[in-house]
Amino acid sequence: MDFLLQDAHFWEGVGLVLLVAGLIWLKAPKMAVSALDARAQRIQAQLDEATKLREEAQQLLADIKAQREASERQAEEMLAIAKAEAERLAAEAKVKLEEQIKRRGELAERRIALAQSQAAGEVKAAAAELAAQAAEAVLAARLTAAKSDPLIDAAVGQVATKLQ
Repeated sequence: MDFLLQDAHFWEGVGLVLLVAGLIWLKAPKMAVSALDARAQRIQAQLDEATKLREEAQQLLADIKAQREASERQAEEMLAIAKAEAERLAAEAKVKLEEQIKRRGELAERRIALAQSQAAGEVKAAAAELAAQAAEAVLAARLTAAKSDPLIDAAVGQVATKLQ
């Protein structure tokens, strides 16, 4: 046995056995297991929280997608309403424009008719004036040619006797 006490491998083995016995006596494996369990629990808690956050993110993403789709539908509805309103306003404007053109055409026709009647009246007045001037010229020419009209002389004579 003497050779065992001098063998380095023997003392390494004894040291290892003492180390393992000391660790067991100090409850190192239990502490290591509890430390590993605590670390595993922390990791599991982090995984659970990450899973929870992922689920919340997925729910939030789904909510955002739903809101976007609702917004797109609302925008399409608003666009359709705006197009319908624009078409309605364009139709109303067209009808009003046609009515206004018709009214202005009728007003222009009335003004033209009034201008025609005024022009006809002016032409008649000018013709009457011209006729009166022509009659006056004819009568003046007759009076100058006949120096004295026997009827007028007789009428003047009667007026002179009646006034006395």
